[in-house]
Amino acid sequence: MPTLTENTHSLLRLTMAPGLGPRRIASMVELFGSATAALAASPAEMARIRGIGTITAAKIARGLRESMELAEREIEHAERLGVIFLGIGEPGYPPLLATIPDPPPILSVLGELRPETDDRYPAAIVGSRACTSYGLEQAERFASILAGSGITIVSGGARGIDSAAHRGAMRSNGRTIAVLGCGLAHRYPPENAALFEEIADGRGALVSELPLDVSPQADNFPARNRIISGLALGVVVIEAAKGSGALITARAAAEDQGREVLAVPGRVDSPASEGTHTLIKAGGAALATGPGDVLELLETPARHHFVGTHEPRYADATATEPVGLWAGEGEPTTNHSQPTPSDPLQKRLLDILDRARTPDDLATRLGVGPAEVRTAITMLEIQGLIGRRGSLIERRQR
Repeated sequence: MPTLTENTHSLLRLTMAPGLGPRRIASMVELFGSATAALAASPAEMARIRGIGTITAAKIARGLRESMELAEREIEHAERLGVIFLGIGEPGYPPLLATIPDPPPILSVLGELRPETDDRYPAAIVGSRACTSYGLEQAERFASILAGSGITIVSGGARGIDSAAHRGAMRSNGRTIAVLGCGLAHRYPPENAALFEEIADGRGALVSELPLDVSPQADNFPARNRIISGLALGVVVIEAAKGSGALITARAAAEDQGREVLAVPGRVDSPASEGTHTLIKAGGAALATGPGDVLELLETPARHHFVGTHEPRYADATATEPVGLWAGEGEPTTNHSQPTPSDPLQKRLLDILDRARTPDDLATRLGVGPAEVRTAITMLEIQGLIGRRGSLIERRQR
């Protein structure tokens, strides 16, 4: 693990002290000028902070003395796990997250965040754990196409919509970030352990604001949700029932964080989509009928490629598997016309697909970067001209 800066080390100590949350830590840093100065403050100086009286200040001071040993143990544990710490204001800390109310003073990260490069255009996908096959299909579909267009997919690593979103992003060889409601010494839910390892192993990052050994508890998740939306330019809600936590995330994203919110409509007779439909009707979310709507609202570079394109047809909402997007899946389309791409790069890519090739091979042959190739692949995939076979891209025969 890289050596911690003085600021990050001080922030770690503050977060390990009992009775100090993000809001109080921010108040202390603002009053005293830095996290290091806050650690050196006397109880009398701390008592000047609104909401902290003499008794509370004395308790905080005792906690800060104990936090030195707690922080050192946390650093040792992090080294064993391969976890790094990112303090707010330090290089690598996501700048979008730093703008929200009560941002985490410090993040634990397993894997790698790339806010200045590959993760410049993040979008969150949230929804129900107890989702239908339609919800799983749409979450994976949106995530796959968005990730293939250079969008980093952010979600919560939970069962249902979250897991489908992470899988969809990796299916397109894109990046994804899982924000966990526990410390990074835990894997919750346990059935997602392999998924989490794949994400951390070069496909994105696992993130938490909690100390490493904190177990998953219901109280952790509302605070976790603000990080999911805070890391993203916008939030896409897919299949949220009435009272779903995803709706709370959406409202906080729009009202507290100024993020864009979109919602994917579901079946009109499905309780699983009741909350989503209410959100749309109330004007709390823009309607998203396809990934192009997300790219357009978030004003990403890839949005221009969706003009005039048509998305593939999908299975009925009761189906258990996506149909018609990737080669070899579902029944052949009845439309036998072969559209011709208007984009020069897409035309060149199609011309060199004399056999199945990897995205890296295509990038080398075309002389362009990986992001440009991913966007071109996604657009051709949407038009039904190419498909995927494992890690290979191949032309579809009509």
